[in-house]
Amino acid sequence: MTAPHGRTLLHLAAALDRRAAHDAASFVESAQLAERGALDFVTLGDTFARPGLDALAVLSRVAPVTGRIGLVPTVTTTHTEPFHVQAAVATLDWVSRGRAGWQIEVSRTETEARLFGHRGPELPSPPGQVTSLPTVEALWQEAGEVADAAARLWDSREDGAELCDGATGRVIDRNKLHQVDFEGATFSVKGPSTVPRPPQGHPVRVVDATEGPARRTAARYADVALVRTAGPAQARAVRAELRDAAAAFGRDPDDLRVLAGLGVDLGDGERAAEPGHGGGGPRQTARGPLYRGGPVGLAELIAAWHRADAVDGFHLTPVEPRRDLERIVNATVALLQHRGLFRTFYPGSTLREHLGLARPANRYAVAGGA
Repeated sequence: MTAPHGRTLLHLAAALDRRAAHDAASFVESAQLAERGALDFVTLGDTFARPGLDALAVLSRVAPVTGRIGLVPTVTTTHTEPFHVQAAVATLDWVSRGRAGWQIEVSRTETEARLFGHRGPELPSPPGQVTSLPTVEALWQEAGEVADAAARLWDSREDGAELCDGATGRVIDRNKLHQVDFEGATFSVKGPSTVPRPPQGHPVRVVDATEGPARRTAARYADVALVRTAGPAQARAVRAELRDAAAAFGRDPDDLRVLAGLGVDLGDGERAAEPGHGGGGPRQTARGPLYRGGPVGLAELIAAWHRADAVDGFHLTPVEPRRDLERIVNATVALLQHRGLFRTFYPGSTLREHLGLARPANRYAVAGGA
């Protein structure tokens, strides 16, 4: 879909992260609110570095009480089994009827490593054994391999492989099962997957590409890249870098959506953006760029970046989840819809359709047909 000025419509997403929330109700309420605003998707962060609910399990609870909005949990590729990760994400795609995504992340701290019995360089190693934490570059290389293996496993059961034929007693068409025989630097996977091919073919893969080591993985494997930059010129440069890298990997760069990550503090309502938070860009903080002001100013900022063709949309993180998300949906999104920059309804039912991404062909079915 295109906006009146000829550019494509914005993509908008929001984070559901809440500190010390241990009940599903608050996440359900926020996801339903975001869905009323027709946002593309919501994310839920997760890490082994802090206690809290499992993001993928929470969004599996949200899935049956929402109908259109995409659901994107963070799942780390470090200290986890790639086969289990892809099966869990595929399951979320099934229970949400094609609305699942997966924000790929790495675990880089000593605290997280020790949870799994791994030793860092400052801890004594067993006699004759030298161990150390991998570099961030190595962690993101592994993350890319997990993303690659996951896509192969999603393809390892062709569409229609499940027969459930009562007359013959056949439950699976073995000609539509494929071994992936994937060999990575730190793991190997034989396949096939135990979960039928997801409704989207491949659930949407999301990578925060703000840091350099993550950009190669994002350019090669992500459907959506998040970048946290404080100005449209910098965002446009990162977007161009990611698109060029995607093309170098043999991808169509138009298959990569780049969203600007932005913290949002809408405070007491209708006030102008505080100095340094609006205009050309939000203020840079230790946690990334932050907009502090009113919902109208936020709409102006988003529209300005869109006019500058800096990014494909925004991923917004409310500072105060309930208050700020309500004002984003009821005011900022409404203004963007009024200006014809954002849709007023979901034209499709899957997250890939919201993002304007085609359902990937099955690599094994195509090879077999050839």
